[in-house]
Amino acid sequence: MSRKSFLLVTAVFFLSSVYAVTPVRTQGRGQAVALPEGAGKEAVQTHCTKCHALGLIVNSGGYTRQGWEDLFGTMVVLPADQKAQVAEYLANNFPEKPRPPAVVLPGPVNISIREWLVPTLGSRPHDPEPGPGGTIWWTGMFANALGKFDPKTGEFKEYPVKTPASGPHGLEFDNDGNLWFTANTKGYIGKLDPRTGEITEYKLPEDVRDPHTPLFAPSGMLFFTAQNANYIGRLNPKTGEIKLAKSPTERSNPYGMVMSSKSIPFVCDFGTNKIIRIDPDTLAIKEYELPNAESRPRRIAISPDDILWYADYSRGYLGRLDPDTGAVKEWPSPSGPKSQPYGITYASGGIWYVESAIKPNVLVRFDIPTEKFQSWIIPGGGGVVRNIKTAPDGNIVMAESGVNKIALVEIGRSGRSQ
Repeated sequence: MSRKSFLLVTAVFFLSSVYAVTPVRTQGRGQAVALPEGAGKEAVQTHCTKCHALGLIVNSGGYTRQGWEDLFGTMVVLPADQKAQVAEYLANNFPEKPRPPAVVLPGPVNISIREWLVPTLGSRPHDPEPGPGGTIWWTGMFANALGKFDPKTGEFKEYPVKTPASGPHGLEFDNDGNLWFTANTKGYIGKLDPRTGEITEYKLPEDVRDPHTPLFAPSGMLFFTAQNANYIGRLNPKTGEIKLAKSPTERSNPYGMVMSSKSIPFVCDFGTNKIIRIDPDTLAIKEYELPNAESRPRRIAISPDDILWYADYSRGYLGRLDPDTGAVKEWPSPSGPKSQPYGITYASGGIWYVESAIKPNVLVRFDIPTEKFQSWIIPGGGGVVRNIKTAPDGNIVMAESGVNKIALVEIGRSGRSQ
């Protein structure tokens, strides 16, 4: 079996075990998805449901013929005649719908965006993590694997997760070089020893079913969120002890998390218009309510002065919260109210985030001293960049979920390469 065939079979095996596809339901509706009749329908049902629900196609917002071909080319290898038929069917029945136009603003900062396609088709890289020696790591959520890439050598390596359909999601290195991850669909926290490939699992209580974002405190404690379960948690890696606190607001969906210079975790609640502060010892929760009831902060960043910055996904804003005073200030994102700001981080005197509803996605920088925006098109499209992180050298790593890529943003260098 060729390497390409092996990777395809591996992807299909893992993906078909992650998502149930019968019956398939549309997002926010109770009716099963019924694909339109036409040449290509059977091929779409046969191949696409091995990886994901048909609802992802119906609710995708559509693409051009080439756009569909580029997209499913990152997921599956089809014979040329079937590839053309599927692309034609999808383009005819799910054409590209209007999206917010990308607003690209000039500015003084030069960057280079380098991108790489990950080895396993359909991996859906979710979270990135900068690693030792300038390596880039990612969670292959649909491939049930963790990945490592060395930009210096071009070498890829993947580490299969031992429990099937774990849905690896968030990533975080500890001080000993172990890589910790949240198993979003199996309710546990995992630890990978990259030297041996051994994975240790820390099972969470039954009702904490979907661990989301992990984050280490300087003390060595691992904090994490569980989005739909509505919990904040803390894991002691030395003893395995787990402590939990339920969010005081129902269905608040604790999501992204950052750590202050005083070792205090802050979390944005994607299900409501709140940001919360966690007492690192007692897990007591203090809520900060944002001024606009429609705000839905999805990811969060923190600057060196312990000011919090949030990506307001629902309204298309960048927000600033001073946790000492509760003062909030907001700026409309350059591409408008439907741009869906998502992955966000602090680097080089600015707040960097991705407008995820734009096609292609747009990387935005907000200069803190001048309060001015600058932005760049992500060359490979992004396909919804859910998370970005700042590396120790000040550059930024990204996971481009929908296009099966990882990326490195080198700040201070001009040009782009793929």
